[in-house]
Amino acid sequence: MSIPCTAKAGKQPPREIIAYELHGNCYLNITWHCTLRCAFCPKYHGEWVVQGYDLRLLREPEVDEVIRAIGNPAPYKQIVFCGLGEPTLRLDTLLDVARQLKAKHPTTSIRVNTDGLANLVYKEDVTPRLAGLIDELSISMNAQNEAVYKQHCRPKQEGAFEAMLDFSVLANAHVAHVSLTAIDGLEGVDIVACKNLCTQRGLNFRRRALDIVG
Repeated sequence: MSIPCTAKAGKQPPREIIAYELHGNCYLNITWHCTLRCAFCPKYHGEWVVQGYDLRLLREPEVDEVIRAIGNPAPYKQIVFCGLGEPTLRLDTLLDVARQLKAKHPTTSIRVNTDGLANLVYKEDVTPRLAGLIDELSISMNAQNEAVYKQHCRPKQEGAFEAMLDFSVLANAHVAHVSLTAIDGLEGVDIVACKNLCTQRGLNFRRRALDIVG
């Protein structure tokens, strides 16, 4: 079961939530699987409630279920793929949802919050597939070097840090707005160094606060 995105945080959520509203956006929770095992992720501490929403899924929703859960996208600033899993692990589903939304509501702005490891997972450059469907990417950089990245993000595959940076550069050619983020306050994370690394690659950077979804 899912709820319309218009439901507000603070009310008792149903067992499974596919779409939820925060900051005037409609967020989509389409998987619990992850490429990373971030030490700061609440689910690795047994906590699945984010901003009043219980994001634990018992199964991954199909495209039509996601579309129904969104309802009318017009009231929202953005449709954002972001739950407690990595949305690009369901890339076909993600793009099918985006395609249907754009077909019926061409002015809808669609963002994907991602770890930027899709190319590493699929072993090919998938960024051209995002063109015309995804308006914005927010990529979790989380560290200024591989050592600090491994400390906090605990990637399942080697070479993840460089793969994330490479994905960001490639995606910048196909998506209008690409920004990398890092969480201020995590041990060893140098926010200035993160920003400089992005500037060197012609990428935007955004500082995040710990435990603030957005």
